[in-house]
Amino acid sequence: MSNLELPVVDLDAQRAKVATDLRVACERDGFFYVSNHGVSESLQTELEVRARAFFARPLEEKMAIAMDRGGRAWRGYFPVGGELTSGVPDSKEGIYFGTELALEDPRVQACLPLHGPNLFPAEGGFREAVLSYMRAMTELGHRLMAGIAESLGLEAREVSASLLRDPLTLFRIFNYPAEPAETPRWGVGEHTDYGLLTILKQSDESGLQVRTARGWIEAPPLPGTFLCNIGDMLECMTYGRYRSTPHRVKNTSARDRLSLPFFFDPSFDADVRPLVPRASLEETTRWDGRSVFDFRGTYGEYLLDKVSKVFPALATSQLRREGAP
Repeated sequence: MSNLELPVVDLDAQRAKVATDLRVACERDGFFYVSNHGVSESLQTELEVRARAFFARPLEEKMAIAMDRGGRAWRGYFPVGGELTSGVPDSKEGIYFGTELALEDPRVQACLPLHGPNLFPAEGGFREAVLSYMRAMTELGHRLMAGIAESLGLEAREVSASLLRDPLTLFRIFNYPAEPAETPRWGVGEHTDYGLLTILKQSDESGLQVRTARGWIEAPPLPGTFLCNIGDMLECMTYGRYRSTPHRVKNTSARDRLSLPFFFDPSFDADVRPLVPRASLEETTRWDGRSVFDFRGTYGEYLLDKVSKVFPALATSQLRREGAP
């Protein structure tokens, strides 16, 4: 193995070993690489090429699919500074995608927030590449969550039936512009993710840092793998046994840095409930001074509260607005 400080979980290993490796990784740092994941390398490369071409366009062209055009579906493009982390504008731009739903879908007709059609760049092939990638990542998400369920001593089918009947899948393509070498800004400040599982493809440029018990460490891209981390929801459901770990990004390279996170989360209407009994673990103080253990409700209610802090203007104008999608 290399000098990486985070473990690599081989998904082609025996099932018991995969479960054990996931348990150790989730209990220690909440971050791990996965190899032999089965997602096409050519599809990943195609997405990266298309993304770089899109972000190189003039701002007015990119704003043709601005997020305010996506309505309650929470889809589309935002410019640098358009997203907040802990109230601070990020030094990144990006496109938000989700499960593609037709306007006739009952969830869209019911004006369910975060559900609807995507906004795609006009160039041919972008839509097909994104949707193909999301299908592949959804399969990988189910595979990983089955392993995580087994790592907790749970029946994977029961966890899937209660939490992942209709998983909320959200996909982002972020671009962190090159920063002056002498004064690089944080592309995104210290934070944790909201849901169950994040599966990340990074471009060749490093920049992601993870806060562990050993201090801040680098999480560089590793060819042939995805970098995964668990989110607040899984920490909540395991009473802190599995850790949602703070991380941050600073682009210190001389070129733009791409990041393609895929969020595999509970169904919008899934009840947030413990998966395991409360352990005798001492509850530690989180990076933001808050607790994730007290929430009860549906995952949709939980996520909408988070969204309102990341895009406050969008939340005011769209997500909590009654009426047509």
